[in-house]
Amino acid sequence: MGLISGIVVFIVSITGCFYAFQQEIKDYLEPWRFVEVQDEEFVPPSQLLDTAKVYMPNQKPTGLTYSDKEGAAAVGFSSFENGKRSFTAVFMNPYTGEFLRKQQMLGNGEFDFFRFIIDGHRALWLPYDIGRPIVGVCTLIFVLLLISGLVMWWPKNFKKANFNKSFKIKWKAKFKRVNYDLHNVLGFYSLILAFVLAITGLVWSFHWFEDGLYYITSGGESKPEHHHPHSDISQKDLVENDTISPLDRAWYKTLAQEPEVQGMYMTPILEDEDDAIEIVAYQDHGSFYNKNEYYFDRYTLEELRMKGDRYAEADFADQLSSLNYDIHIGAVFGFPGKLLAFFISLICASLPVTGFLVWWNKGRKLKP
Repeated sequence: MGLISGIVVFIVSITGCFYAFQQEIKDYLEPWRFVEVQDEEFVPPSQLLDTAKVYMPNQKPTGLTYSDKEGAAAVGFSSFENGKRSFTAVFMNPYTGEFLRKQQMLGNGEFDFFRFIIDGHRALWLPYDIGRPIVGVCTLIFVLLLISGLVMWWPKNFKKANFNKSFKIKWKAKFKRVNYDLHNVLGFYSLILAFVLAITGLVWSFHWFEDGLYYITSGGESKPEHHHPHSDISQKDLVENDTISPLDRAWYKTLAQEPEVQGMYMTPILEDEDDAIEIVAYQDHGSFYNKNEYYFDRYTLEELRMKGDRYAEADFADQLSSLNYDIHIGAVFGFPGKLLAFFISLICASLPVTGFLVWWNKGRKLKP
């Protein structure tokens, strides 16, 4: 089983190492993501959209993001034509609406290193409908290997000699002995966190796994389908002559409830007449799980509530679902958590290599 899954586990783990710090690396290499803090309020979404459209004429904006007080705002333009995806972001100063940078991240031959990394991590650079199941199956095998590895690691008794073999690497021994210890000892120390990384990854590989995990953590409830509240179409005439856009009004109402918000995301264009305005307010900079979701009737601006739309008020299963991404990359514990996720991923990448060498040398007596 290790031989079958080893190459995939190695690729997924190595790419996971790179991706753990993708935000920090981007922040360092892309200074236009930051602005000087001003003693002013942010400009409303409509002003950012007007600026962005100048640089992306005849394109529909698909997302608008505010960061914290030091971060640039951005309007994203995503499209899918002729079987190819493209994505461009227009960065602006949130205090003035001034244009900062136009960055095409995907499409027209543009190479984005972290898009390359995530495509390898999630689908081995294959089409997603082919690569994701392969990654999922190999991750399942990896989980089984972690369990069987613990059984093989478990010492028959805890005498000092066995204790040293199970908990320490004998660096002065011959290569085969050191390799065996690297596999055995590092595998044990990383076991729990490697298991967590694998489980959180499986949530994206298989719907049945995601639904099953929700069922277990909720005490037997089925995972609800993703849905939004709807606007009252009968009130459509209320905003036809309004000089302030509904999105701006909804944004102001959200700010009144979120004075210390650390980031916002919203969809500028509503496709259907009964779509509600949705604004996601992030409570912590650098993580995504602790968020409050606000919905407003696009015609009356009445606030609409949904079960679990506030992280602090959500059930445990819904909170765990929100935490999944941040747990997977270690962001739930800030920079130290990402550093830990990096090293655990690195150990996971080494296990197929050291395991293969153990298999290759099987039957040969390990000399002390």
